[in-house]
Amino acid sequence: MTHRVVIIGAGFGGLFAARALRHAPVEVTVIDRTNHHLFQPLLYQVATGVLSEGDIAPPIREVLRNQRNARVLLGEVVDVNLDGHEVVVETVSERQRVPYDSLIVATGAAQSYFGHDEYAINAPGMKTIDDALELRGRIFGAFEMAEAEPDPTRREAWLNFVVVGAGPTGVELVGQIAELAHRGLQRNYRSIDPQSARVILVEATDKVLAMFPEPLRRRAHRDLEQLGVEVRLHTMVTGVDRAGLDIKHNDHDGRIEAYTKIWAAGVQASPLGKILAEQSGITVDRAGRVPVLPDCTLPGHPEVFVVGDLLHLDNLPGLAEVAMQSGVHSARTITRRLKGDTSQRRFRYLDLGTMATIARFRAVVFIGPWRFSGAVGWVMWLVVHLAFLTGFKNRIAAVVNWAVAFLGHDRRQRTITEQQVFARTQAGRRAEEVSPTLEDEGSPLP
Repeated sequence: MTHRVVIIGAGFGGLFAARALRHAPVEVTVIDRTNHHLFQPLLYQVATGVLSEGDIAPPIREVLRNQRNARVLLGEVVDVNLDGHEVVVETVSERQRVPYDSLIVATGAAQSYFGHDEYAINAPGMKTIDDALELRGRIFGAFEMAEAEPDPTRREAWLNFVVVGAGPTGVELVGQIAELAHRGLQRNYRSIDPQSARVILVEATDKVLAMFPEPLRRRAHRDLEQLGVEVRLHTMVTGVDRAGLDIKHNDHDGRIEAYTKIWAAGVQASPLGKILAEQSGITVDRAGRVPVLPDCTLPGHPEVFVVGDLLHLDNLPGLAEVAMQSGVHSARTITRRLKGDTSQRRFRYLDLGTMATIARFRAVVFIGPWRFSGAVGWVMWLVVHLAFLTGFKNRIAAVVNWAVAFLGHDRRQRTITEQQVFARTQAGRRAEEVSPTLEDEGSPLP
């Protein structure tokens, strides 16, 4: 009987594991609740009109079309039976059980609101294509609402954009929103000046890009301020509503009136991690990640591999490169076992560097002892992300859209649906009912 490998999740970890098994004598089943592989590091460019969703989310079936030992199942894994070697999948029509001989769990992570999930309604995160499209509607819709708003106070609130969290996602988002307001929307409006928009980055700690070396942190902070971004450190969010958010800065309460808020402050692992941990008698960490053995296997279950954002091992960061390498490592371990090699080989992560782009011609990169910033770092960022995009056609589309957005002034992907316009209109009316004058409820912060 052919060895059955089930892969849960078609992100970086799952997809790279599946492709690494293309020549192995196995049957691969890739299960995902969406039909696409998502290049998550570029989601913010979908949200800000640089790229289309198709540029960063090719269909899983298309990616694996030439891999004859792989099939794709659209559905959500709601349970895992470790003793019975099967997963429970909920599809559109039914709930079914899929047996496995080896299991690779690569379900990634979701947004974390640190116990305040109610914030998500008014300050959505950005982890999926749906999130990015929702944010695109909110960002571009805010300018449309401001153009039609006769009241100057409410117009100002429409032109305030707040991003919570100064990690790579938050920094990249505020940078692109600032560029959009200052360059991308020139001469598009008659009643408002998009350059008057306020872009605010809120961070509870004292650092921008805390995981980067100090010189690059300072450079990123300076670049953001040169772009016109207001960087507010030591500022905690204590409440979020339709009209804005409440904050605390140095023990002083304040408020920022803004209809458009984006949450980029934390992540939590997939709920599937807790199911695996409970059945194997271990405890997940604070972020919900699963402690694994050095070869990425679940303790007591050598046939189960946990990869990517879901694994907790050696304080590895939640980066795409970790997911790719751990997925490939798991696939190679399965292949070696089928050849009779049962030795346990430790997963060794090869750090290829960390990078974040701030705006066009501005990025920060560190690879081991080497540090890069400015235009050099930006070109490196472009090359790396282009290399990891899946599919030749996607790379060509990305290059064209980058040229239009970064070398010119246009943002091609600006479509807002009628449903999104209606939702924003209703949000504005509800916010007016909550706070008719949109005056600060607390003391303003500098």
